[in-house]
Amino acid sequence: MQIRAIMTEAPTCVSPGTGVVEGAELMRDHDVGCLPVCDGDRLVGILTDRDIVLRHVARRVAETVDAIMTPFPYCVGPDDPIERARALMVEHGVRRLPVCVGRDLIGIVSASDLARKAVVEA
Repeated sequence: MQIRAIMTEAPTCVSPGTGVVEGAELMRDHDVGCLPVCDGDRLVGILTDRDIVLRHVARRVAETVDAIMTPFPYCVGPDDPIERARALMVEHGVRRLPVCVGRDLIGIVSASDLARKAVVEA
């Protein structure tokens, strides 16, 4: 099975200049733990709830997303097998992967997406 079958299409994104508090509010409002950071359609980073806590709250230094985001996150393609996403998540200790064509964001896949797929097959 390919990533496109389980990914969330067109996820909510923020731009690099978005305020950290605004990013956190978007996460709350959309009930997500991360937001892709895009310049237009081009993925430039990912903002996680962990980034906000460790790099913003704990240090009290960042005003905008670009100062605390994780740049150049690991990505998968829509035609990659779901096993590739699972392997990348395990290898790099991440729970979410942007789905890109080149560096253009088209979706996101999470560990919970993989888990739901496993439950459906069981």
